[in-house]
Amino acid sequence: MCGRYALFRWSPAFAALPGFPVGHQAQWNISPGAQVLIQRQVEGAPELALARWGLTPPWLTDLSRTPAHARAETLAEQPMFREALRLRRCLMPANGFYEWRGSARKRPYWLTPGEGASLFFAAIWEAYPVQEQVWLSCAVVTQAAMNQRRPLILDEAAQAAWLDPATPLPRIQELLARPPSTLRERVLANFVNDPKLDGPECLTPG
Repeated sequence: MCGRYALFRWSPAFAALPGFPVGHQAQWNISPGAQVLIQRQVEGAPELALARWGLTPPWLTDLSRTPAHARAETLAEQPMFREALRLRRCLMPANGFYEWRGSARKRPYWLTPGEGASLFFAAIWEAYPVQEQVWLSCAVVTQAAMNQRRPLILDEAAQAAWLDPATPLPRIQELLARPPSTLRERVLANFVNDPKLDGPECLTPG
């Protein structure tokens, strides 16, 4: 399961998008519950926003049950996700994500299309009003890959289709059924195991 990921490098064009937070800092160890960047399409143009990683529909009363992940296979059927899939799709930008493997002693791995690469996870978002403030939240879409659950990574054409509210549901279903992306991976030292550690040492080779 993709429980953590990193966003520490981005292009000038990305930083120039509306909504990019002033002084936004690199994040090397992002966990569910954190404030993360999402990219949406607003009035036909890309826009960035900060959202809590843990989907919070406005009807949810138990705020301890905010899913960070949504399975691609059942996304269109689950009451928690199906309306967001239809109306509130977004992207979560990243440079890569972490995966833990092993039986007796799990080791962390870093997965990315290429060192320093930028990638975009398919995701959905919700708005949660609290008094006069509206908070955004999100969940990453995951797919089965190598006995794990990994983020659904979209290429440039798929990103445009995912964000476009006019994309028909059959096309969205095609994107959800895409084969997993080919990724590079390397084993890491155990620094990233500490969720409070947020620095480049998280990527120290093992």
